[in-house]
Amino acid sequence: MKKEIINTSGAPAAIGAYSQAVKAGELIFVSGQIPLTPEGELISGSVGEQTEQALKNMEAILLESGSSLSHVVKVNIYAANMEDFNEINKIYAGFFEDEPPARAFVEVSRLPKDVKIEISCTAIS
Repeated sequence: MKKEIINTSGAPAAIGAYSQAVKAGELIFVSGQIPLTPEGELISGSVGEQTEQALKNMEAILLESGSSLSHVVKVNIYAANMEDFNEINKIYAGFFEDEPPARAFVEVSRLPKDVKIEISCTAIS
């Protein structure tokens, strides 16, 4: 099985030694997305605004890979504060209205650039 590196200007460039996503066979593994604009500007607003930007980044990467949010099978959400669950879930639900994927939601002690959320996913093409 060949792996393909996925990169798009529609999401922020990787800020470390990783790819935006990797496609292996029919699976697409999207790296954790934080609330950076495609130009690399940090969204420092509410956790809802940060969640929306991270999901938009994830969507742009999936579209570049030939997939979409409707093909996501698993999502991992890392939040700096479990108290933000309801606000995050409200925004998240708007992106996955029909047949939502499996999901993990974990509180972590710290995230890159001290953001409030990071989201990664696995999708099929």
